[in-house]
Amino acid sequence: MSNTATINKTDFNFKNQTAFYRGKVRDVYSIGNDYMVLIASDRISAFDCILPEPIPYKGAILTTIAAHFLELTKDIVPNWLLKSPEPRVAIGYKCEALPIEMVIRGFLCGHALREYNLGKRMLCGVPMPDGMLPYQAFAEPIITPSTKAQEGHDEDISKEDIIAQGIVSKEVYEKLETYTRNLYKAGNDYAAKQGLILADTKYEFGIRNGKIMLIDEIHTPDSSRYFYKNGFDGFVRDGITPKQLSKEFVREWLMENGFQGKDGQQMPDMSPDVVASISKRYSELFKNIMGYEFSPNGIAPQEALQVIIENALEEL
Repeated sequence: MSNTATINKTDFNFKNQTAFYRGKVRDVYSIGNDYMVLIASDRISAFDCILPEPIPYKGAILTTIAAHFLELTKDIVPNWLLKSPEPRVAIGYKCEALPIEMVIRGFLCGHALREYNLGKRMLCGVPMPDGMLPYQAFAEPIITPSTKAQEGHDEDISKEDIIAQGIVSKEVYEKLETYTRNLYKAGNDYAAKQGLILADTKYEFGIRNGKIMLIDEIHTPDSSRYFYKNGFDGFVRDGITPKQLSKEFVREWLMENGFQGKDGQQMPDMSPDVVASISKRYSELFKNIMGYEFSPNGIAPQEALQVIIENALEEL
């Protein structure tokens, strides 16, 4: 798989640019007071650490999926996205980000399962019943928020602490909960038509002109965990780990190589075969979620991006 169009980082200077921020995987440009340009690089992160090698086509795959779901869910909650002039580029409204992530879990897996296996029965102030099997569905999806850290690890937090600390008001939090549940239901309904289960996901919100808006990406394999529906119940019953469509396989590879982002741990080297296998898995995720093969044909070389973005900004 060619990686001639792989982007590790960008360093553009757009007309009316007022700020630049490089996140773990996205480069974010502020344009005036109203707009943002988000360029999804091919950097990949896990355990809040950036891995040493970029993954070909990852940025384009995630942005295309996110744009698709933002369009599908704009009747549930308004969102920031205005246009995506190139598969790795999203242009939209600049919002004041709320410093929490709304994580919703329909099944006992990932972080919840790791906590459960440590004997914990409370996650973010939400009880988890005794006797659950790995990957078993909760009776009702649970919302387990986390603080949104600018650097380092996001931290679990309860609804009660969010409100008590004044991170957001009770009224705003309850709106976020409603949006989160409705978005998750829509995502799961869509996934079911694709033969998938949306096991858990996260949403981020911001404020624009006093109005709550959905921001960032949604229902991508980096922000969500999907399972194949076929055979899932049998796997859970028989204690077999079901195959999942998410970035969890990257975390598992890191854990197998002794890395979980903790102090003193060494990030493992990434061979070309490992990079290629991760890129292939992202293409597989795309096909299963979107229902068609990912094609790199629309990806522009990095040197062409500035003109593409500037032309799109002129049209706003």
